[in-house]
Amino acid sequence: MTDKYIIAIDGGTQSTKVAIFDVLGTEVCSHTVQLREIELSENGRAEHPDDDLWDSLKTACQEMFKKFHGDKNNIIGVGLGSIRCCRALIKADGNLASPVQSWMDLRLSRPYEHDNDEVIYVTTTTGYLTHRLTGETKDTRSNYVGPWPIDPITLDWFEDKEKFDAYTTPREMLFDLVDPAVVMGTINDFASDATGIPVGIPVVSTANDKAVEGLGAGLVNDGTVLVSLGTYITSMMVGEENNLNSVNFWSNPGATKGEFLYESSGIRRGMATVTWIKDLLGSDIVNAAKDQGISPEAYLNILASDVPVGCDGLYTVLNWLARPNQLHERGMMIGFNGTHKGPHMFRSVLEGIAFTMKNHAQAMCDERGIELSSIVVSGGGSNGELFMQIFADVFGVPAHRNVVNGSASMGAAICAALALGVYTDRQEAIDHMIRRKDTFIPIEKNVELYRKINEQVYQHITAHTDELLKKSYEIFG
Repeated sequence: MTDKYIIAIDGGTQSTKVAIFDVLGTEVCSHTVQLREIELSENGRAEHPDDDLWDSLKTACQEMFKKFHGDKNNIIGVGLGSIRCCRALIKADGNLASPVQSWMDLRLSRPYEHDNDEVIYVTTTTGYLTHRLTGETKDTRSNYVGPWPIDPITLDWFEDKEKFDAYTTPREMLFDLVDPAVVMGTINDFASDATGIPVGIPVVSTANDKAVEGLGAGLVNDGTVLVSLGTYITSMMVGEENNLNSVNFWSNPGATKGEFLYESSGIRRGMATVTWIKDLLGSDIVNAAKDQGISPEAYLNILASDVPVGCDGLYTVLNWLARPNQLHERGMMIGFNGTHKGPHMFRSVLEGIAFTMKNHAQAMCDERGIELSSIVVSGGGSNGELFMQIFADVFGVPAHRNVVNGSASMGAAICAALALGVYTDRQEAIDHMIRRKDTFIPIEKNVELYRKINEQVYQHITAHTDELLKKSYEIFG
């Protein structure tokens, strides 16, 4: 069985990654395609242009197979993961009736409103891609987060007609729901021609992308928190209880049956802020990095390592994208003086992310009555050793990285392995497929300084700026 392979699809907000794993969790090859810029409109719409999710998946598969030197006949399944909190509207022929609505789209804060008679199905990104790959109208029940007519207890469509009808979407427009780690169908001729995946390969359900990432990071219910560094940054834990009345976190369906993912508040456009600051600092950074044969982010990490802890009082508030119910919010840097330069700004963004997520994660742990014991950091940002050390110091606990730090692709592979009987349960799959790369130990003097900054300054910034930003919003909207 060790010569068998699993294709893992990891669809994100900024990119689509497709990887091939062996059944012991080794990434054999992969390819990532950057998505086109989300089209933002003044009316609050945010859409993935044209058919970008499917087009990027096709390209990622085709390019990945150019790197694959194994036997395609040994591919046993496809684990399909994609972005949550999005909406896809599908025509009778399987094509999109309109571009996929991003999780940033204000329409996702309310139920679907039918205004286009071409729309036959209303589904999620995983539902849409499942339909493309297999022709089936099935979707994981674990990717329905937000305004859908789904019972939060049974995780099935509401049986109560009054509750169901309140969501305004006819049942015939919705897909059938299945558990995560279940075979939904097999690759059809259309999808095989488009992607190069052999006809007949089983396609396996996963969950919402954060739950898949939690599984792929190897989260267990022992006080470990996963910090997910994506376009949306959040912190997560796992358990078996569906907590419907929590205050500082909410429960998502997990990536295996009976599992729930607990998720704190997060940072919208989180790692996009890191990209923004890199772009803001301009071509000098890009050119200097190129001269050294490293990425601009890696070069900025080197420069920012020489900046003192706390950036000499420069703080970044990460509200680059306001929440729908707090439209006055704005991102800000506060505390500039004449000594601050580009590396200070870059490090301040990293510290701001760590402070924000420490506070959110701690609130979640306190409400759950669990001591925060360690963190796992996933996503491309975890490649920076400075960022990892900042996390360890701000959180005051060991910060781990896994060998495969793109945890969502690993989680998709694990779902496929479970569905196909490679492993009997979640823990067995984790034990065989996930390996830790390294651990960053907190530096005590940094821990104490960050604690003082956070408790005395950082936690209080927005309390002092919100009223001014509300007045500014009245002027500029």
